[in-house]
Formats: sequence, C-alpha cells, structure tokens
Amino acid sequence: MAEKRKTKKQDDIDFEIRFMESLLEKIPGFTEALVVLGDLYTKKGLFQEGLAVDERLSCLRPHDPIVLYNLACSYSLIGDIDRSFSTIKKAIESGYDDFGYLKIDGDLSNLRQDARFREYFSNLRKKTSDKT
Repeated sequence: MAEKRKTKKQDDIDFEIRFMESLLEKIPGFTEALVVLGDLYTKKGLFQEGLAVDERLSCLRPHDPIVLYNLACSYSLIGDIDRSFSTIKKAIESGYDDFGYLKIDGDLSNLRQDARFREYFSNLRKKTSDKT
C-alpha cells in the first residue's frame, strides 16, 4: 500500500512538472509557475533543473528575498557553498527574515556546515536579538 502511495505521489509530481513546463512554454515569464516548477524539481531530486529555474527567477526578480533564498537553497543542494553563502546574504539584505526556518531547512544543510555561514548567522542572531 505504501508503495502505491509513493508511486501515486511521484506520478502527481511528474504530471505537475509537465503541466508547469507546458504552461511556461506558452507564458515564459510567468513567475508564479516558475516558483512552483522549481519547487517540484527540488522535490523530485532534480537539483540542477531547480537551480536553472531559480537562476531564471533571480533575473526576473533580482531583489526578491524569497527568490534569493530559494536560489541559495539550490546552490546548497548542488554543493556550491560559496554561491549559496553569498546568495543567502543577499536574501537577508533584501529582507528575508525567517531565521527559524533558515536554521532547520534541509535544503540548506550543506551551507550550515560552513564555518563562514555559522559565524555570519551567529552575528546576525545577536544583531536581531539586540533590536528587540
């Protein structure tokens, strides 16, 4: 039974990916569809495809903190820690402030291993706690 659910879920994701891809063929700049497609690729483990979508989104919305956060996640997932670190800093500078989620998001687990990030995040937490 669990195997059927897993297969059904994968089939649903595959269907949604095909739907979003066909939608984007007709409306290439449909940012909401790009966001969904990037998330679907990541769920499916297609990290390079997800990265390509996130890079495309970052060109369309270069100062959007959520777009930048997702791009940092994609870089982390493929092991590009330098780009992930610089991009997460841009996301925070652009207004990303869900530090609780940043601390537990599995997509950023590679980045959280990095000493530069741990120091940056620690300093960031100190600064934000000083403001309250």
